[in-house]
Amino acid sequence: MFFQRFYDTQLAQASYLIGCQRTGEAVVVDANRDIAQYLQAAAKEGLRVSHVTETHIHADFVSGSRELANEAGAQLLLSDEGDADWKYAFANEPNVQLVKDGDHFMVGNIRLDVLHTPGHTPEHVSFLVTDTPAAAGPWGILTGDFVFVGDVGRPDLLERAAGYTGTMEQGARTLFHSLERFRALPDHLQVWPGHGAGSACGKALGAIPSTTVGYEKMSNWGVGTVDEGEFVRMVLEGQPEPPRYFAEMKRINKVGPRLLHGFPEVAKVSGASLQTLLEQHALIVDTRASDRFAAGHIPGTINVPLNGSFTTFAGTVLPYDQDVLLLVDDACTDCAATAVRDLAMIGLDRVTGILGNDALAAFTASGQPLQSVVQASAFEVSALLTTGSATVIDVRGQSEWDAGHLPGVQHIPLGQLQRRIGELQTGQPVVLQCQAGARSAIAASLLQANGVPNVINLSGGFGAWQEGGHAIERAPAAQATDALLREAQPV
Repeated sequence: MFFQRFYDTQLAQASYLIGCQRTGEAVVVDANRDIAQYLQAAAKEGLRVSHVTETHIHADFVSGSRELANEAGAQLLLSDEGDADWKYAFANEPNVQLVKDGDHFMVGNIRLDVLHTPGHTPEHVSFLVTDTPAAAGPWGILTGDFVFVGDVGRPDLLERAAGYTGTMEQGARTLFHSLERFRALPDHLQVWPGHGAGSACGKALGAIPSTTVGYEKMSNWGVGTVDEGEFVRMVLEGQPEPPRYFAEMKRINKVGPRLLHGFPEVAKVSGASLQTLLEQHALIVDTRASDRFAAGHIPGTINVPLNGSFTTFAGTVLPYDQDVLLLVDDACTDCAATAVRDLAMIGLDRVTGILGNDALAAFTASGQPLQSVVQASAFEVSALLTTGSATVIDVRGQSEWDAGHLPGVQHIPLGQLQRRIGELQTGQPVVLQCQAGARSAIAASLLQANGVPNVINLSGGFGAWQEGGHAIERAPAAQATDALLREAQPV
């Protein structure tokens, strides 16, 4: 048996190629949209992708399963579990086979058994993998978003990201009973999950790539919690704010992602075209680092730095129904292609042009000044708050806000800022603040692009505020927890 794990660091997402070296057949599980990597790896090993499958309808990236199966001429196996709301709309395509709990399929001499493991989503399945010539039983399990290293899949996304009201608690209870089934598996089974540290599909994912059933029984809080009520409380508590684009991913992956036939090569656009683009109100995303953007940028552009969080933040603030142009630093030879790929991985595949440094030069050559974002220290923002001479907006997630925030400031998470700009008092300076300064820098660019005149970024964010010894407020629930912890301390 051949086994290879693929890991996309932007998405914190794992996919798998499993092949039978005797017959030359191979299956890819949980493919992302970069399908060339699987085809190339299979060819290198003398394998052909004969089967493609996935554990569930993904919420955090565009699935590559449909495109890979079409490109490779492979059979596509999809879950037929869950209710009518979570069936694949393209299940009637000729190469699709639906599978349910208890089914199995063979990839050469490799056997994959289907286990229905709902809770994260209703249709979620896991796959037990057996190398039949080598063993009498399963070797491992591909758990998707069911069990991670040190954590379990969050059951709240259908409600918090996809808008299915009232599904969180039921999902948590369903997940609890799925975990009972996991605990019954042999301890020696290797566990290969669909995500690692940094993914928003859980709250405490481990960074190591794999684990075993036995180890997770000992160390994973979710697997080890055997009281249903306590599990429901713990699994729903403190989950990170889901990125805004998760709902769009669910929709795309359910109806069927469009076939790209490879990531597009986007043409370079001359800086001489900039003025026309601005007059047409084109959406231009400046991918330079936030400090460079703050020092000087073209008015009306939005800053989403091309770094480790590019995918998450782009999906949080960019619309899916508009064409996009990217401004990329010419000094980075691969940045344009990387940005186009990363956006396409989450369905933002309407990039129509790439601008370079000549766009900035053309703008200044026309006699117009670049715009900047003022950076303020925690001490300076404290003075503004004391005198009531600024509006401060905290753009962090709800759990971060609850844990502690600046006294008396307004809370608007980054993903909601665009549609809630009308709520802001813009007659005085508007200070943007997040945890460390990255999200607030993006928020500042959004406000400027929407015509808010006097925008300031709190340098260092809430972390700098705390380090400066300034007062903070906490949500009542967090205050109650603090009180209990103080009572529990020995005298």
